Amino acid sequence: MRLSLLFHLALTITALSQTPTNIVFILADDLGYGEVGCYGQEKIQTPNIDRLAAEGMRFTQHYTGAPVCAPARCVLLTGKHLAHAEVRGNRDSGNGRVFPGQWPLTPEAVTLAEVLKETGYKTGAFGKWGLGPSNTTGSPIKQGFDRFYGYNGQRNAHTYYPHFLDSNEREVVINPGLIPGHQRQPKGNVKADTYRMKNYAPNLILTEALKFIDEHQKSPFFLYLPFVEPHVAMQPPQDWLDKYPEDWDKEKGSYRGQNGYLPHPRPRAAYASMISDMDENIGKVLERLDRLGLTENTMVVFTSDNGATHPGKDPAFHIGGADPPFFNSAAGLRGWKGSVYEGGIRIPCIVKWPGKVAPGSTNALPTYFPDWFPTLAKAAQAKLPQDLSLDGLDLTETLQTGKQTDRAAPLFWEFAGYRGQIAIRDGRWKAVRQGVRSKKPSSWELYDLENDRGELKDVAEDHPDILTRLEEAYLKTRTPEPDFPLPLYDNPS
Repeated sequence: MRLSLLFHLALTITALSQTPTNIVFILADDLGYGEVGCYGQEKIQTPNIDRLAAEGMRFTQHYTGAPVCAPARCVLLTGKHLAHAEVRGNRDSGNGRVFPGQWPLTPEAVTLAEVLKETGYKTGAFGKWGLGPSNTTGSPIKQGFDRFYGYNGQRNAHTYYPHFLDSNEREVVINPGLIPGHQRQPKGNVKADTYRMKNYAPNLILTEALKFIDEHQKSPFFLYLPFVEPHVAMQPPQDWLDKYPEDWDKEKGSYRGQNGYLPHPRPRAAYASMISDMDENIGKVLERLDRLGLTENTMVVFTSDNGATHPGKDPAFHIGGADPPFFNSAAGLRGWKGSVYEGGIRIPCIVKWPGKVAPGSTNALPTYFPDWFPTLAKAAQAKLPQDLSLDGLDLTETLQTGKQTDRAAPLFWEFAGYRGQIAIRDGRWKAVRQGVRSKKPSSWELYDLENDRGELKDVAEDHPDILTRLEEAYLKTRTPEPDFPLPLYDNPS
C-alpha cells in the first residue's frame, strides 16, 4: 500500500514538473521605488506585496524600460530597449476619438504575448494598455492577447470612474456618466464623494482578471495585470481612507486640483489608500491561485512602470495632489517620473517562483524590462522566432541560483519626452544627457552609482574615457525611429 502511494506521488511530481509554468505579471502605475514596505516604506500598508518578497526574490537594482507609461510598456512587451523600441514617448495616436489612445505598435512588432500564445498559452491583459487603440494595429487583441479588459488609452485612465472600459475591442459602459479626471475646486468644502460614481474601475478589472484565472486554470496562462493604481487622479475607496490618520493632512489641507487631476480632501491619506487598495487586489489574485491549487506552478512578477509622480506648479504638492516626499517615495534616489535619473527609472521588482526562487532572497544585479521577454519565454519553454532580436538578459539562472551574471551590454534608455533624455548604465557607471531634443542639449553627466546612489556628484570631467566608451556603445546600438525623432543623433553633422 505504501509503495503504491509513493508511486502515485512520484507520478504526480513528474506530471507537475512537466506542466508549463503559469505566468502572472503585475505592473503598478507610477509606483515609486520606496513605496512598499519591503523596500523601506514605513507609512503605507502593503502586506501582500511584502508577502511576495518574503516568498520570493527582491531585486534592488531593477529598472523600467522608460520613465513614463507607454514606452515602458512597449519595452516590456517587445523586449527591445528604448534605443530600438517602436514607441519612445507618450504620443497620442491621433485617430480622432475622444480618448485617441497612444501611438500603436506596428504589425511587425512581436510581443511576448504572441510568442506565448503560439506556445499554447492562454493570454489575458487586464488594466491599462497604452499601445494603440482598438481600431489600430496596436490593439491588445491584435498583439497576442486572447482577452483584454480595462483602459485602452491612458487619458481615459485619468479617472477611476470612467463612462466606459474596453472589453476586447468594444467599449462597454460602466457608469451613466463619468467623473472627468481633470477638475478644480478653488473654493468650498472638498468632498471625496463628489468625485465618485457607482462603478469603481479597478474592482471591475480585478473581477475580470479572476474570471480569466478560473476559466483557464487547467491550461497554461499568461496573465498580464497592468493595474492603474496609484496613478492620479486620487479616488480611492472610503474604507481605505478611514484606515489612515487624519493628522496627516492637517498641515496642508485639501488638494484643489491646482497641479492637475481631481481635488481630494485628504490627499496624503488618499495616495496611501490607492497603493493599499492595489495591494489588496494583488492579495486577491494570490488567494485565487492558492484556492485553485495553482500557486506551486505559477511565476508571479511584481514591478512598476516608472517612479513616483513629479512636482507641479504648486510646490506644496506633486502632480495630482500626491506628496511623494512625505512618504520618501524615491527612497533617497534622485528624480521622479519622467526623469532618467534613478528616481524615475529604478523601481521595485519581486519574483515569486515556488521551487525555483529562494524565499526571502535579494539580488543586486542591474536588470531591466527588456530582460523579461527572454526570461518569461524560457519559463514557458517557448520557441523564439529565429529572426527575433531581443535586447535583454535571460534571468533564469539568476532567479534559480542568485548568481549575478555579468551583462554583455550596457542598459540603454533613449526617451523622447521631457525635452529628450538619454541614460546608459554599465556596471557602476551611469551616463545621463538631458535636453537632447532641444536647441542646446546639455553636456553628458557621469555618476558612480556604487559610491553615489543619489547621483549627487557628476564625475564626467574625471573620466572622459568612460563617457566616450558609453556614448560609442549607445550610438552603435541605436536605430533611428522616425515617429520619435532625435535630430541630434538621427542626422549628425
